[in-house]
Amino acid sequence: MERRFCTMVLGLAIVMGMAPPSPAAPAQTPTIDQSLSLSSVTRAVISPDGRLVVYQVQGTNWTDNAFETELWIATTDGSTRYPLTHAKKSSSEPVWSPDSKQIAFLSDRNGSRQIYLIAPGGGEARQLTFGDEPVKALRWSPDGKYLAFSAEPPQSKPAKERKEKYGDFEVVKGDYTMTHLWLLEVAREAVQQPPQALTEGTSFSVDDFSWSPESKRIAFSASRDPDLSSTDTFDIYVLNLGDHAVQKIVSTPGPDRNPVWSPDGSEIAYETAAGDPNFFYTNTYLAVVPSRGGASRVLTRTFDEEANLLAWSTGAIYFSALQKTASHLFRLDPKTQAIAQVSDPDPLVLSQFTCTQTCTQAAFIAAQPDTYPEVYTTALQTFKPQRLTTLGEQFKPFRLAQREVVTWTSSDGTPIEGVLFKPADFDPKKKYPLLVVIHGGPTGVDQPILRADRYYPIEQFVAKGALVLKPNYRGSAGYGQKFRALNVRNLGLGDYADILSGVDHLIAQGLVDSRRVGAMGWSQGGYISAFITTYSDRFRAVSVGAGISDWVTYYVNTDIHPFTRQYLQATPWNDPEIYRKTSPMSYIQTAKTPTLIQHGENDRRVPIPNAYELYQGLEDQGIPVKMLVYKGFGHSIDKPRQQRSILEENYAWFSRWIWGEKMPSSGSNSWVSSTRSATQ
Repeated sequence: MERRFCTMVLGLAIVMGMAPPSPAAPAQTPTIDQSLSLSSVTRAVISPDGRLVVYQVQGTNWTDNAFETELWIATTDGSTRYPLTHAKKSSSEPVWSPDSKQIAFLSDRNGSRQIYLIAPGGGEARQLTFGDEPVKALRWSPDGKYLAFSAEPPQSKPAKERKEKYGDFEVVKGDYTMTHLWLLEVAREAVQQPPQALTEGTSFSVDDFSWSPESKRIAFSASRDPDLSSTDTFDIYVLNLGDHAVQKIVSTPGPDRNPVWSPDGSEIAYETAAGDPNFFYTNTYLAVVPSRGGASRVLTRTFDEEANLLAWSTGAIYFSALQKTASHLFRLDPKTQAIAQVSDPDPLVLSQFTCTQTCTQAAFIAAQPDTYPEVYTTALQTFKPQRLTTLGEQFKPFRLAQREVVTWTSSDGTPIEGVLFKPADFDPKKKYPLLVVIHGGPTGVDQPILRADRYYPIEQFVAKGALVLKPNYRGSAGYGQKFRALNVRNLGLGDYADILSGVDHLIAQGLVDSRRVGAMGWSQGGYISAFITTYSDRFRAVSVGAGISDWVTYYVNTDIHPFTRQYLQATPWNDPEIYRKTSPMSYIQTAKTPTLIQHGENDRRVPIPNAYELYQGLEDQGIPVKMLVYKGFGHSIDKPRQQRSILEENYAWFSRWIWGEKMPSSGSNSWVSSTRSATQ
């Protein structure tokens, strides 16, 4: 059991070493290891007949240094739940057969991620595919005969010969391996026919896909290549299984993705930028197009948020969307374009929605303020959720921070919200240190629900006697397109004003010791933290995680070039001034703030030259600085031991600079100052 998840008994994911204390024992804050060991629900899929829900539970395998998932089953009446899979590595992405008698899923238990089949009552899973390339996604045909899946083809003979002759190298923007669709007949006998390629070639790379109701066609979205910089080339196609003919039915500027068929197969709904090339910060709309091709209709022009398409049933299209710090389910009438909110109450955070064959019942994951995400079911005619899981029981032994949504006004009059974390014994007459934790994106959003801390030890900071503020600065999702566009040609500067005004708001309320304020963040949050480090003297310490230090450095190295061109509305070559104005390195000579830098060695999203540039600049200015490079990792640090390092390093860094404690002299938290560092 040691190499598997921490203990899970009858659906109660109680983590090993986290048993409830005796009645006399005082409640304590979870340690960093306990926080990383928390199990969580990551997906919930209701059976077509509405009787069962299969869901994923992610746990921590410390022995193999991995976060792994297993599948669980719950009855929709809440009476029973039990583990469905218990194999090495992960089992994930479950899909039900139309008769609700089988579940196909993906697992890497025998090497690469392949398709397996299991009965909902359990037993031995049967492996269906045996390729060297991992399967990316799968869908069951409505007639129950086939599984369609996406994967890259096996390496070609010319590619193998080139590697043998010349060694391993890459032609930039020339060595793409396209993702294609494959068809697998689900035979009940032991002999399984090999998968059949449905698409091939180098003209597009497949992403989302779905079956037509009559099981004779597949709609899919595809881009010209798998490069992230080609996101704007996603179009909608329809494949005819009879002759494998492919027809492009939607092609507009900006991405068109996630096709979903109407119940009668005559139309296809999809997500679209509706021709707006600035899709990184503009709304995503829902549109429909005839499945044989023709004129499209955009249905959600009046809905001012990004609509995430979920399902189409008779007379209704379902989608989800953020609403400030909440997330809700909506129903759209495709004929009248009327939109109604289905889920309530307002503070609800809902995700991972799936529905039955007729969309009369649904399963989803949801949480409310100060609660942990759980699996729920409900009838869709009247929204009355029933909880199926109890993973929140993991928190019973602990004393946790209180979460509260707060509002303030930025320097230009823009209303800003954020989530304030306060100690359980909060005293409004006391002045606290303040730590600002800044989300990425910039179209991320922070919500007042319980989550496992992965990079920043918030519960431990609060238990140590700090307030923690998570600001939803301009550009955050959930507040409409105009708000998301407020940092266009205003990155760093506008973000900083929003954060500083939040700090000043809490200081004015008498809650914060202005001499002990720190900031930290990852990705876009790391960029804003780097901007704070060089632009401001208001913060006592900063931590920069995978952050941008110079927009030119970022632009020429990143794997997502359109991001910069859209937000700065220029390249470095035709408007160098906007790149200078918004870059932290432009202000390096005024930097005064002790800074911790953390970065993945192989980060392509925010390439590591950004980290080295900031490190060298701070060192040249004599600023206390420490940099950690996580070997073999990209933009996300996704293994528990390395996340432990990140959390401990941040805890030690702010303990040193905010609380004045001595840094450890050995281990991952050792800190050696530059020979030209300022006096500690």
